[in-house]
Amino acid sequence: MTTESTGQQLVVVGVDGSAGSVAALAWAARYAGATGARVQAILAWHYPGVIGAPPMEVAPDSVHHQTEEQEKGTLNEAVAKAYGGPAPAGVEATLGYGHPAQVLVEASKEADLLVVGRRGHRAFAGMLLGSVSLHCVVSASCPVVVVRAHGQD
Repeated sequence: MTTESTGQQLVVVGVDGSAGSVAALAWAARYAGATGARVQAILAWHYPGVIGAPPMEVAPDSVHHQTEEQEKGTLNEAVAKAYGGPAPAGVEATLGYGHPAQVLVEASKEADLLVVGRRGHRAFAGMLLGSVSLHCVVSASCPVVVVRAHGQD
């Protein structure tokens, strides 16, 4: 689904600050460098609601703004690790509100490729794929690459 406005492929990358997501972003950077694609790094967050319910709660404004600032810092730090500095031209770092799997699957509708890390911050020991990456593989509207961070079992 090459975007008509730029003619470039769009690679969407799920980022949560974990080693797996930084490895996914670094992989996407190399892919984009080889193909001329644009990269959109997305960090999704949500205000937790009732346990077991979907994350539909809305954070109070003060909490929302403070959390967004913290998440922007996490996203910028991950981009700096993956690229060895600030994001170069052609890389867009954005925040999404909602469950990460839902945000990434929605973003995959406009993407040519979705890249995620094998496991993020909420991994259970022994799982080969995290729940977000598994959900993306099953539900995305474009091809998905799952990247394993160096040193992961």
